[in-house]
Amino acid sequence: MGIRSFLAFELAPVIKTQIETLSEELKGSNLPVRWVKPDNIHLTLIFLGDVEENVIEDIKEKVNEAVKGMASVKVRLKGVGVFPNLKRPRVAWVGLGGDIDRLSDLRDNLQSKLNALGFIPERRPFKPHLTLGRFKGRTSGTDGIKNILERYYETKSDICCLKELILFKSDLKPNGAEYTKIWTWTLGA
Repeated sequence: MGIRSFLAFELAPVIKTQIETLSEELKGSNLPVRWVKPDNIHLTLIFLGDVEENVIEDIKEKVNEAVKGMASVKVRLKGVGVFPNLKRPRVAWVGLGGDIDRLSDLRDNLQSKLNALGFIPERRPFKPHLTLGRFKGRTSGTDGIKNILERYYETKSDICCLKELILFKSDLKPNGAEYTKIWTWTLGA
């Protein structure tokens, strides 16, 4: 059995605090959502899935090639929404603004490098977001969700710099996922 892993950025403490406040407000909405613990919220670039331990060194090398000479990326929180749509919401998220094109280029470059190791690139366009929660079962009555999305549409935060790309290990536990850092790359180093 492999190591369930993904590449992501941790968020600056000021952004985490703002997400925590937003999450607490949204919890009061009584939406049928399993909310993600604010400490577990991060910006995932690529979900790698189950990876054999002997491939980790190759992944580290490919990511190193992709991030070499890259400066930190500036982002801010920008609005809230649901995937895939209001009629069938599955994920509640907060969006990101800022250096999104550079973030998208980094993700594409990482996918290109990792493709050489057999990782299949994601076909959907990159929509950087932070998952706040997942809807439980089928959800009907979109008015409540629509009202909440309208109320938080203008959500914004201070700009923060994403400086450290992290290879995380994810262990699924009965009380939620537990994340462990396997390796980090500092941007602009």
